[in-house]
Amino acid sequence: MALSTGTNNTQPAGSTLPSSRELEGELTRARRLSAYVRVVRNTIFTLVIVAAVAVLVATLLMPVLQIYGTSMSPTLEDSDIVVSLKEHRFQRGDIIAFYHNNKILVKRLIANPGEWVNIDEQGNVYVNGELLDEPYVSEKSLGECDLQMPYQVPESRLFVMGDHRSVSVDSRSSTVGCVSEEEIVGKLVFCVWPLERFGAVN
Repeated sequence: MALSTGTNNTQPAGSTLPSSRELEGELTRARRLSAYVRVVRNTIFTLVIVAAVAVLVATLLMPVLQIYGTSMSPTLEDSDIVVSLKEHRFQRGDIIAFYHNNKILVKRLIANPGEWVNIDEQGNVYVNGELLDEPYVSEKSLGECDLQMPYQVPESRLFVMGDHRSVSVDSRSSTVGCVSEEEIVGKLVFCVWPLERFGAVN
């Protein structure tokens, strides 16, 4: 009996080679899967970058804050969500956020360093002898005040008050006192929630 020494090129029974069309289809599907994976990866990467930038902006440039309490009513109400802007220069009437005893308080700037503040029994506020026009105050009150009036604002400090004068504890009280510039978080510029209060803060 003769033995074959050549290579066996036969296929097992029932086995067939894929056609060129099937190979092209598999190649197309593989390319589509690769493209899909690439798109998903790039999308995730982009979202991570955007989220990181948003966190940095929110932390360093435009902190987002939630209002607690009614000391700034009616300008700002409890649970309002506001956006602040990092600033180093402030004008009278600006609403600022600042650190106090590991909390963030929100008050309105009334007087700058070196200025004289006087508040009478009816709650009228005078700065350097001039009566302030305060349309943001719905009800005037002397409130919690233990300062000797008139009072001169110390250097590098700001005198602040809440708009709800009868309940706000602010620079009128030694409990809070005047605010140092290093304690300031930023100036409130926009209310984003609730939607009916959406708009600029002033």
